[in-house]
Amino acid sequence: MSNGATTSPAAEIGRVVEEATKGSRPLTDDEFAKIAQELAKMFAVKADEVAILSLTDNGALLSFLYPVKLRKIGSIPMSTANSLAVRTVRDKRPEMINNFPIQKHPTVFESVTLDAKAQEKQPIQKIMSAPLILDGKPIGVVQVSRKGKSPIAAGADFTIKDLTSLVTTAGVLAKGLRKQPG
Repeated sequence: MSNGATTSPAAEIGRVVEEATKGSRPLTDDEFAKIAQELAKMFAVKADEVAILSLTDNGALLSFLYPVKLRKIGSIPMSTANSLAVRTVRDKRPEMINNFPIQKHPTVFESVTLDAKAQEKQPIQKIMSAPLILDGKPIGVVQVSRKGKSPIAAGADFTIKDLTSLVTTAGVLAKGLRKQPG
């Protein structure tokens, strides 16, 4: 804010989404990056530990909106077994897993280096996943993770309070994914 006051990450996400919806336009890549930065602040993670995916119009795929680099790699079919993102959308239920490596899950997107400075791959150790729901229908998912060589190196466990904050923020974010007329 220009007056020097600071806003909470949640308020800033709300402002970005409201600006886009008032203009009846979809969120831009820069706005998704801003939202990811604010989510990273909110949960003390790096922006590359945030993912936002949307369900395609035909409901067959989850496509990455952020990180943009993963958008170019591919999408996740809704038929994918053991995918947390798919399960979150299908069940319309948030989830928090603080021991992610022991969960059977697809690792293709995890293997993509998002941080150019990273010396080696950092697997996801802990993750929260919340559905993006609009008018009672799932339209995507937002995920926040902690990566590291080990659970201890990745940082603190996520808490129920964290998951509740993510679910609340997902409700705001979903409004920014509303399909625009035209």
